Amino acid sequence: MRKLYIVYLYLSVLSSQNLLLKGQFWSVNQSFEGTLENKPSIQSQLGYIPTLSLLKTFSNERTLDLEWAHRLTGTNSYQDTFNSYDRPYRRWIRYSSNNVEARLGLQKITFGPAQILRPLSWFDTINISDPTGQTDGVEALRLRYFPNDILSLWTWGMNSDSDKYSYGFRAELMTVFGDWGITHHRDENVNSYQIGLLPIVASGSNSRFALDYRFDGIIGFWFEGSSILYDKKSYDLATIGADYTLPIFNGILITSETMHINTRSITEATAASYPNINNTYSVIMGSMPIGLLHQAMALIQWDWQRSISNYYLRWGVTYDRLSFNFSLSVNSSIDNGKNYQQYLSKNLEGFGNILDFTIIYNH
Repeated sequence: MRKLYIVYLYLSVLSSQNLLLKGQFWSVNQSFEGTLENKPSIQSQLGYIPTLSLLKTFSNERTLDLEWAHRLTGTNSYQDTFNSYDRPYRRWIRYSSNNVEARLGLQKITFGPAQILRPLSWFDTINISDPTGQTDGVEALRLRYFPNDILSLWTWGMNSDSDKYSYGFRAELMTVFGDWGITHHRDENVNSYQIGLLPIVASGSNSRFALDYRFDGIIGFWFEGSSILYDKKSYDLATIGADYTLPIFNGILITSETMHINTRSITEATAASYPNINNTYSVIMGSMPIGLLHQAMALIQWDWQRSISNYYLRWGVTYDRLSFNFSLSVNSSIDNGKNYQQYLSKNLEGFGNILDFTIIYNH
């Protein structure tokens, strides 16, 4: 009887809170041509992310909420066995008041105004070509303080598989001349880190510094730059971008970004072992709503150093909870792409041609 009473009391407490159960189901079917040697020509994936959210409201606009989500995925390549895995997707608890927010656990941390070529993709894997909008999370304690309406201050501490902590801070200032951000992060981990979601991988402890800016006027304009300093090498990335809506049909949003990446060796010995990179990427994207349900998007990306271009087309149909997405990626094959195969799903720039049909159901 005591156990039944505890269960009843627990359910009574939950019923007095804002309890929400939601989730995302997706099905991805892809056909590949001219990709890596060991990549299958046809691949299907099924996935589901159940999400439980709980919100408790207190006096003086204070809230305590939590979120738990788990990612279940199964992949069939038609040339291999069926692979499946599950792992935590989100699991955090948060306290919020008028000027303070504290969140602890596996969470999404993202910042910066760039949309495609993102030097500040330090802790996320957001990819414009992924219609699900999913991104990996990080185990962290993040604090945000809002002393007034124009300034916000962030700080965080992160943990990883190597049990070494990393920490950082960010300040954001909103003015009539635009929004500014300055960020620093010290990473004590020695695990591999993907630079700018490009097929460039570095490892070792490092310090990261960044400056970003956005202004919305007749056109939207932004800048995002970061410098990542390792013991033997440094990576400097800078992106400028702009967008404008053409008054044609229902409005065509044109977005353009250019990123320059440059590496510098700290010593002459390092320069001989690790050749420097000096490259520029550009992208232009157009998107347009067609009626109430349809959305079309076209994207072109250039790699100026290798003189190659990649193309991405997507047509989406969205209902209240259900969406269908048809996409075609036309990409150049890369001979040494196998060195970066584990990062393919995170990159806008793929390998070979990909025909994709994705179904997404959100409840």
